[in-house]
Amino acid sequence: MRIFLTGATGYVGGAVLDALVRAGHDVTALVRDKGKARLVARRGAHPVVGNLAEPESYKSSAEAQDGYVHTALDRSSGRAPGIEMTALEVMVAAAKRPRTAASIPPASRFIIYTSGAWVLGQSPDPADEQALVNPIALTAWRPAHEQFVLAAATEHLRTIVVRPGVVYGGGTGIVADLFKSASNGLVRVVGDGNNHWPLVYDRDLADLYSRLAASPVASGIYHANDEGDERVNDIVEAIKPYVSVRPDVRYVPIDEARSKMGPFAEAMALDLVVRSPRARALGWAPTLHSVAGNAARLLEEWRNANAQEQTA
Repeated sequence: MRIFLTGATGYVGGAVLDALVRAGHDVTALVRDKGKARLVARRGAHPVVGNLAEPESYKSSAEAQDGYVHTALDRSSGRAPGIEMTALEVMVAAAKRPRTAASIPPASRFIIYTSGAWVLGQSPDPADEQALVNPIALTAWRPAHEQFVLAAATEHLRTIVVRPGVVYGGGTGIVADLFKSASNGLVRVVGDGNNHWPLVYDRDLADLYSRLAASPVASGIYHANDEGDERVNDIVEAIKPYVSVRPDVRYVPIDEARSKMGPFAEAMALDLVVRSPRARALGWAPTLHSVAGNAARLLEEWRNANAQEQTA
């Protein structure tokens, strides 16, 4: 299939790009500059240089695609929600226009929108895809975008919302930040560390996107997490034996953390247990089920990714 992808050089989008290319799809990737264009071209995509905030820069490239996968988030301008809604409007409009390409298209097109588990808010009891949303301030705008995408569904357009947990693997992300802090000798934990993070390995998450693109019946909301139900303290303790000097741990009260981190502090202290029954019903089975249980492997991944970045 021909798939239009945003965020292809990002953390989630990069993993999704690799999964889609491995599955044999023809991926057109929106990127910001020529340097990033060369990166995605080497990974098997057709780059289009443009800007989410400037629809005219990519609107024509979004035409005649079979599917659309949105993983990008433009945080640099401070206008992320508005820019994202504009991008979603462009993709929905393109997906509903008749195709003019000569190749035989699939029976229906699809749009996959990347939301996040934090729209569920505090939930120490397991929350599946039927749970009501109660977003924290950081993600208060996402439910409206979810509903916009879901409401665009037609007989010939499948619309899908993916809610990943905290993504781990490779050299970036929140768990990678824990690896970096531990290696530097001091880990700061927001709250008491007994809260649960919903987690998902980046390659497992990308596999779910590939399955959703390929399944002609996939539509609606899908949670994506490894269901390991790990506490932050469990993760920190598991990292300690694999760094050169056992790090100190400082527990930062939530009010103090808010003064330094803003609304992100609430996300770090959120106690959230998530289930993904709809994703598993598609045959999705995460290969990793624990950060703590794979701390040595993941720490090595982090070190290798950072070493490659420094030599690039």
